[in-house]
Amino acid sequence: MNKLKQMLISFATRRSWMTIVLLLVLAVFCGSFFPKVVIDTDPEHMLPADEPSRVFHNEAKKKFSLSEIVVLGVINEKNPHGVFNPDTLSRIYELAEFSRTLRWENPDDPAKKDGVIEVDMIAPSMVEHITQEGPGTISFDWLMPHPPSNQAQADAVREKIFSNPMLTGQLASEDGKAMCILLPLTDKYQSYRVYTALQEKIKELGGDDEFHITGLPVAQDAIGIEMFTEMSLASPLAMGTIFLLLYFFFRKLSLTFLPMIIATLSVVMTMGTMIGCGFEVHIMSSMIPVFLMSIAVVDSIHILSEFFDLYTPEKGRKETIVEVLNILFMPMLYTSLTSAAGFISLALTPIPPVQIFGVFVGLGIMVAWLLTIMFVPAYIMVLPARIFRNFGFTKHNSGKTTLLSRLLEKTGGISYRYAKPLLGLFLILLVVSAWGISKIQINDNPVKWFAPSHPIRLADTALNKHFAGTYPAYLILESEDLEVHFSNSDKRKIAERFVSFSRGLSSEFPNAEQKAVNFMAVLMDMSDRAADGLFLDQATKLAAGMAEQAKGDDFYLYEEFGSFFSLEKELQKPFKSPEMLSYLAGLQQEIFKAGLVGKSIAPADLVSKIHQELTDGKEASYRVPEKMQTVGECYMQFQQSHRPHDLWHYVTPDYNGACVVFMLSSGDNMVMEAVETFVADYFQRNPPPSDISHNWAGLTYINVAWQSQMVEGMLRSFLGSFAIVLLMAVFLFRSLKWGVLCMVPLTITIAFIYGFIGIIGKDYDMPVAVLGVLTLGMSVDFAIHFVERSRKIYAKTGSWKETLPRMYGAPARAISRNVLVIAIGFLPMLISALIPYRTTSLLLSSIMLTSGILTLVAMPAIITVASKWFFAGAKLQIPARSSSDATVTVKVNQ
Repeated sequence: MNKLKQMLISFATRRSWMTIVLLLVLAVFCGSFFPKVVIDTDPEHMLPADEPSRVFHNEAKKKFSLSEIVVLGVINEKNPHGVFNPDTLSRIYELAEFSRTLRWENPDDPAKKDGVIEVDMIAPSMVEHITQEGPGTISFDWLMPHPPSNQAQADAVREKIFSNPMLTGQLASEDGKAMCILLPLTDKYQSYRVYTALQEKIKELGGDDEFHITGLPVAQDAIGIEMFTEMSLASPLAMGTIFLLLYFFFRKLSLTFLPMIIATLSVVMTMGTMIGCGFEVHIMSSMIPVFLMSIAVVDSIHILSEFFDLYTPEKGRKETIVEVLNILFMPMLYTSLTSAAGFISLALTPIPPVQIFGVFVGLGIMVAWLLTIMFVPAYIMVLPARIFRNFGFTKHNSGKTTLLSRLLEKTGGISYRYAKPLLGLFLILLVVSAWGISKIQINDNPVKWFAPSHPIRLADTALNKHFAGTYPAYLILESEDLEVHFSNSDKRKIAERFVSFSRGLSSEFPNAEQKAVNFMAVLMDMSDRAADGLFLDQATKLAAGMAEQAKGDDFYLYEEFGSFFSLEKELQKPFKSPEMLSYLAGLQQEIFKAGLVGKSIAPADLVSKIHQELTDGKEASYRVPEKMQTVGECYMQFQQSHRPHDLWHYVTPDYNGACVVFMLSSGDNMVMEAVETFVADYFQRNPPPSDISHNWAGLTYINVAWQSQMVEGMLRSFLGSFAIVLLMAVFLFRSLKWGVLCMVPLTITIAFIYGFIGIIGKDYDMPVAVLGVLTLGMSVDFAIHFVERSRKIYAKTGSWKETLPRMYGAPARAISRNVLVIAIGFLPMLISALIPYRTTSLLLSSIMLTSGILTLVAMPAIITVASKWFFAGAKLQIPARSSSDATVTVKVNQ
């Protein structure tokens, strides 16, 4: 390792221009891949392609023709009639007509169109008013075929909507002040395009209406667009702040640029490599520059700080930078390796974007280390000599002590004199933090990634205040074809019902019972010989065959037999069963009473509405009919409407599958999890009439699925990282006790940060989870520097009491400068409209401050209390008695 160190230092200081040119060429090469960048904010991709929940979600979308939805809301709280006035309804009609045109040619297949699925739109002009035309007759008419010209017509539209419980709370709010247009999309990636087109159209409309656009697809697509806009604004501000802080510390403009250059080159090389390898940029990987900038700046500040403190005109820059690199090479290598290992351990998580993020941040850390070791000395060597006039700590602080130095001196004294009380204080902090951690709530919601003042966030709040909810969750119910699994016992039960049925025919067909017995004997024999045949299909075919050969009244008897088995087959379709539909209606009522959903729509609602109008149109008739034949008729009547395909959003054509749409007023994962738990408990407490399985689909559920995996994966990854870093620290220092000591700032920082998050009620979301790994990298960085420098200085002094003041000189100043630069430097990111970037800013600053304070206070306090134990068997470098600078190493037992 020493040979590698000398080779790198020698090359960088002797062939400075060549080093700079080679590194810049490499950066340009990596940067050439940037035009190929592909953005991906699809939450599905947070899960592997073969993840069961993702596979089921996509299968359910195909089976029930489900689409992601953009919600366009119109609110009027000024007009006494709300939105039900001619002007507002005319604007809503105009918006609906415009929305129908939002279709564009598919670039991969010109025969296809992308955008809004017109036939599935929900708007007043595009849904039906179902009403009774006469006894047993239903009329299907467009609810608002044209805009109303007067208030009476507007009132009629209101009356029609509120006559249909399926539309109340979904199409129009119950208070009549808001109305929605629901725009299903061919592809969720079209959502932002639809969003911007609607915004342009809304600008053309006048009136006193409020217009809002929201929906999970819009939020997720907008994040993909805006995260780069935000980063392009926040990053320069952060870099500018860091630049000013560095200039304040080092007072040389040309040297102040150096950390900026290192950070920029690290980001360009890492991101370029990632893009060149074909990886898409997710919200996670968009944060790679933030992480790398902080780590790269830390590395270069360590060198600049030490260079500033040690430089004298007598030594000159070359001797000083070589001395600095000899001092810092190993600590920086140690910290880089441990930090990289921590991030690379994210590859253990089951979430692909997090895996990519971890691996490339780990790679970027090592790139930043190499750039710091090579580029910094090369850059210093090519600067004009005049730059170093009046440069260095000695020149700037001759005869005076800086505020930072005085503060560090006092900190060192406090940590030495009050070591035991400080350790007691940190122990109390750990206990309080543990209590805070127990209060952490795991939750996320992509819409809440926007600032409260963002249009999408405002739209979400406004529309969910008026409507039942803008977050759909799909409960998918499935029943396998029971006939496939008929046992002999099932067949005997059918045979008994069949014989009983035949007795009822005896008045018309005297020998019906005997023929039924004979029929069953033939059928059972056929069934035994054809093991893979469907029993009821065989029965209907047998009855049809016998009817063809029969003579006289026997023909009609076998027709009756065929009808019996046809009905039995229908009875096996669970979602034609009145009992099953009533069971689902009961679930809908119970979950609504629990306050977990604002509304739900299921096959029972379609059947109930048709039954109401077929009967007498009265509210009391809005219910599931008692007979299967009536249920079947309701389904058939619905298929005579203008939108017969809507039926297949709720049941499969074989009626063995059903979809219940729950409308949630919040996209919080906690809400979705509560709904999921309630439904599972309901099924357990109230077994359904027949065996059915249930599962979930929809983006609201997918967000829960990937976050639950993220939490488990991040915990596993963090524990793995902790173990890896501990082992590396033990290996690097060849000492278990020093390795464990390095983990103290990390442990307390993690506990404090997450304890504080739990106490203030901040959700544990994706940015918070990932920043835990950064805590590991930063805390260990400072700790390793502190331990390495402490051991080296102790080897010269042989006394911890003499070592401590020296530690609070140049080493502590380097750590303090890093803490201040990063903690303050990234605060400008608080102006971002994206909450994850704000969270990153606050947590990054908190992590730096906490880990820096703990390194400079907790670690020396621990060493003070147990200095004899820590330095037992230490090798001391005692100056020789001759006047030369040579040292001899003497083993001293303490």
